[in-house]
Amino acid sequence: MKKSNIWSLRLGFSGKEASKIEQLGLEKFLKKSYEAKFDKQLPVFLEDDPKTLAELKELKQSIKKADSEEKKKMLKKAIYSGIELRRWWIDKMRTEEYPLRENMVCFWHNHFVSTSQKVKVNYWIYQHNMILRENAFGNFKELTKKIVKSNAMVKYLDNVDNKKDKINENLSRELLELFTIGIGNYTESDIKNGARALAGLNLGEDGAVYRKFIEDNTEKTYFGKTGNWKADDLVDIIFEQKSIPYLITRKILKWFVYDNPSEELVVYYGDYFRKKNFEIEPLLTKIFIEEYAKENPGTKIKNPLVYILQLIEELEVKDFDNAMIALFLRQQGMDLYNQVNVKGWDGGNSWLTSQIYLQRNTTSDLLCSGRSVSRKTLNTIINTGDKTNIGFDKINVKIDFDSNGNNKTIISELSDRLLFTVNEGVQKDMENLLKYDFDPKESHANFAVIRLFNYITKLPEYQLI
Repeated sequence: MKKSNIWSLRLGFSGKEASKIEQLGLEKFLKKSYEAKFDKQLPVFLEDDPKTLAELKELKQSIKKADSEEKKKMLKKAIYSGIELRRWWIDKMRTEEYPLRENMVCFWHNHFVSTSQKVKVNYWIYQHNMILRENAFGNFKELTKKIVKSNAMVKYLDNVDNKKDKINENLSRELLELFTIGIGNYTESDIKNGARALAGLNLGEDGAVYRKFIEDNTEKTYFGKTGNWKADDLVDIIFEQKSIPYLITRKILKWFVYDNPSEELVVYYGDYFRKKNFEIEPLLTKIFIEEYAKENPGTKIKNPLVYILQLIEELEVKDFDNAMIALFLRQQGMDLYNQVNVKGWDGGNSWLTSQIYLQRNTTSDLLCSGRSVSRKTLNTIINTGDKTNIGFDKINVKIDFDSNGNNKTIISELSDRLLFTVNEGVQKDMENLLKYDFDPKESHANFAVIRLFNYITKLPEYQLI
């Protein structure tokens, strides 16, 4: 596989950025990715959703008073908003000219986990997602402060139940264990005093605010420092600790390049991150440019998002319903806005269990044969859970290949684009599928190349980048 194709998949979600990486060079490509503008306008489907605390209170009261039929309508509306939220984000991943920001949003989304299933307010989930987008390449410390004070995080990690006379440690614990310095770098006392500092940080209009009757204004000792600390103070103190850069550099390396990054690399990039005062953009630039220069294909299993978006892009499927992509991701264990727990998706080998591999092969068969699950079927599954009578929509599929070539040049073309390595056995199998007498100008040539592509998608080598 060409290096530009590998890195198009690593930095984006498909191979469509490969030509830009070749034309611009990686450094200029990254610069354009950082500078690319993004939409900040509230999505239409959220316009009628409750946003203020008063509107939420009014909705809850309406639900209490409503009859069973009206309650069903309200529930369906909330489900609809949740589906549209997924469609909206997947559309950004598919259509942004430079998708690195959306990939980084997805990384942060899996780092600062906050699920719609528990938060239950789609507008807060949207706000959380926008904080990640606006700060995707910014400062890690400042992003951490903003997330800790988001309504979504305060609700998700139960800080709404954290009061001076009844402490809840969830947010305090995860701030240390999962968001910043990791297990072994703090004490139980730090967790308890951190929870006291976060007591009273509760739901607000544009973000969490302290409520004076339930906050703790006594002194707390946190990592050896004593004072009447609040949320921002905790983050400032955490970022003074020696171990602060390494958890996040390990996770960035794992997300983009290596399923099992070496400790040497983690420390090397972590030390640089500290020198850059936890600015994310220079860290990413250093990692991507230095790792791009190395020969490191096949070090990472494609996550379900990359798998499905690459498949759709390669088959040149137009007007593919993003809700189908969301459904596929859910089946694969990568449900957007709904990780199984606060640790997020494990990644690595968890993306290639026997069940997931089988689902990938079935999806490839379906799409390569020109079929897709219909919207009507999807709605039936959502509303009733019934998957027995699955209907299919017919879709047009085709593969880009050089019609002036021959079987071997076309095999080579697809291999360069799709496989990080090709052994002798795979080469022979591909030549048997696309035989020497294959005519690329013949009217059914596209079907033959799609058959070859379908074979390629089932190879273990295709699952790696």
